[in-house]
Amino acid sequence: IDIYSLHVDCKVTSRFAHTVITSRIVNRANESQEATFEVELPKTAFITKFYMSIDGKVYPGMIKEKAAAQKEYDTAVSRGQSAGLVKIRDRKLELFQVSVSIAAASKVTFELTYEELLKRQLGKFELLLKVRPKQLVKHFQIDVHIFEPQGIRFLETDSTFMTNELTEALTKVQNETKAHISFKPTVDQQKINPELNETLLNGDFVVRYDVKREATAGDIQIVNGYFVHYFAPSEMPVFPKNVIFVIDRSGSMAGRKIEQTRDALLKILQDLRPEDHFGFITFSNKVAEWKSSLLPATEENVASAAAFVQTLSARGGTDISTALLRAVRVLGEAERLPERSVSMVILLTDGQPTSGETNVEVIQENIQKAINGKYALFCLGFGFDVSYKFLEKMALSNGGIARRIYEKADAALQLQGFYQEVATPILMKIEMQYPENAIEGLTKNNFTLFFEGSEIVVSGKISNGLDLLPVEIKAQSHTSDLTLKEEANVKEKEQVFQDQKYIFGNFIERLWAYLTIQQLLEKAISAPEEDQKALEAQVLDLSLQYSFVTPLTSMVVTKPADQQQGELANKPTEAG
Repeated sequence: IDIYSLHVDCKVTSRFAHTVITSRIVNRANESQEATFEVELPKTAFITKFYMSIDGKVYPGMIKEKAAAQKEYDTAVSRGQSAGLVKIRDRKLELFQVSVSIAAASKVTFELTYEELLKRQLGKFELLLKVRPKQLVKHFQIDVHIFEPQGIRFLETDSTFMTNELTEALTKVQNETKAHISFKPTVDQQKINPELNETLLNGDFVVRYDVKREATAGDIQIVNGYFVHYFAPSEMPVFPKNVIFVIDRSGSMAGRKIEQTRDALLKILQDLRPEDHFGFITFSNKVAEWKSSLLPATEENVASAAAFVQTLSARGGTDISTALLRAVRVLGEAERLPERSVSMVILLTDGQPTSGETNVEVIQENIQKAINGKYALFCLGFGFDVSYKFLEKMALSNGGIARRIYEKADAALQLQGFYQEVATPILMKIEMQYPENAIEGLTKNNFTLFFEGSEIVVSGKISNGLDLLPVEIKAQSHTSDLTLKEEANVKEKEQVFQDQKYIFGNFIERLWAYLTIQQLLEKAISAPEEDQKALEAQVLDLSLQYSFVTPLTSMVVTKPADQQQGELANKPTEAG
């Protein structure tokens, strides 16, 4: 089986990435063989199209309602034929894998398309392409086209497998608003060494960039009656933080996990700002406080906390409820905190609640009542024994987010990386306001916190006949209350994309659908059960209309009649 051509073609237009991976394979044996197509794609992406073509006959993947597709193919599954085609691979990626049997001398083409909105983190957008052909490929090529009307501020490529020879196969052409990155290594350049027919291409190919930002009220882009508004202020004073770390030291954290937690906390302590206040609560079946109140992050207090962190050891059960309620109480009783400051609780746990209150619904309810919208709760789940669903619901119900920390060598870096994302809040209570009667299907437009280096994205559909789109942003900064105003000329904005050859015409509409689906799914996690159904119904409609494989749809992969039918590509979620 010979992959004679592999092409990754990625077009990023105003953060929205559309990636097409095409693999052409020939069976050079004199009997039929199995050809396998594997793609590792970002978890944040939605698959939108797949087909295979065998000797010119096309077998498309069909996107259907998940429940209906599973029912239809239950028979195939019960005969033990089918496991899903997509599974979670690691922290950032999932794996799509399909195999088909092809006759001697036959050719097959596989093509997969997926889309995602690149999310700004720590000041940059990252496009991650996984490269793992497992053999030398005669025609191998990666093309990345980027078009950012705001202008490209910086652009870099990075790869885990580059050598000097391979660098020669990499070209980068860039002007004010566009970039084209091409990577086209010859067979010789792909070899580990001239004698061995083994490939060097195994790992990540990453493009990172950021855009220029002039306008204070962000940047508005419009195509075919849909708008997207990007807002990412910078160089603003940072809010002082009042942060309590609630750390699990139950028996299951023993060994490497508690070591990695200690390493991460020591680094995080160094990153606290002098005007921050902080505290530690640790828990097993018993709850212990480092100090009974919040302390300012003076050198002395940070050193004392570091000594305390060094002594963390793990044994006993898991009383998440008492520990969190204690944290909320400490924040509530704190005195002499800076008037304008941001209070947050960061929970790190690796297990289910086993001591104290163990009913997750009761815990969720009690915590939400106690926090009452005053503080943000961030939940970090270490490994796969946690109930991620529980942590995610608790975080999203209390203005925070959940993240799974993978039990890998870089766990301490994962923890630190998370902290860096939330370490610099620069705005709170952000309201993005648009004329009510002129916009339909507006995505989320109120945000509790904005962190330096991230970006707020709002999208919607503009009513016909609107010439000017006025926007107003209200927010609180550390020093003042802000009101920012901007007016977008609809026709002028539409013009920007008119002459761009490689842009698919309705990309802002697809971006709007992608963002709406992601937000509805997130909303459903913390919604009461009766609302969940309605939110999921909306997700299903949009997923089918725009053909996205989301947690509510499945792609049915069709194959030649003599081969196993009823394989489904589903979207795996972190909560399983």
